[in-house]
Amino acid sequence: MNNISFKNDILPLKNSLYRLALRITFSAEESEDIVQETLIKVWNKRGEWGDIESIEAFCFTICRNLALDSVKRKENNNDSLEDAPIEQPDDNSNPLENAQQKDKIEFVKQILNSLPEKQRSCMQLRDFEGRPYKQIAKILGITEEQVKVNIFRARQAVKERYQKIDNYGL
Repeated sequence: MNNISFKNDILPLKNSLYRLALRITFSAEESEDIVQETLIKVWNKRGEWGDIESIEAFCFTICRNLALDSVKRKENNNDSLEDAPIEQPDDNSNPLENAQQKDKIEFVKQILNSLPEKQRSCMQLRDFEGRPYKQIAKILGITEEQVKVNIFRARQAVKERYQKIDNYGL
């Protein structure tokens, strides 16, 4: 039996769960509710924790499913993430460079938000959360090959769209 502690093993996942929910719902408030509901559902299954191969994958699967259910329920068609904190530019840069940097970050966010849900989720879990392919496959209910294909396509789309706009100087 796995010795799983809610405080040590599950609670530290809340920020990662929040980011995953936010990538799917595009709503900070809804994401907070989803994380809370995820933690409650995981807690209510505490009697079964010993049978669970990966508590992290279990938590992410519940969170993803709740977020997808939320989107379906609300028929949420928003195109952008809530404003996330942006790294502060170097103090040595000028206002024009600061504005250009902010515009580039916003454009990348828009590209990410426009990706299909599965590509966006795969990229979020791999590139932003650092999850292994095997775990992503388990969370999303797809094969590892499908995870790799979705990540490749997502990265290509981001790269192509960014280069296209960057080459035009917009």
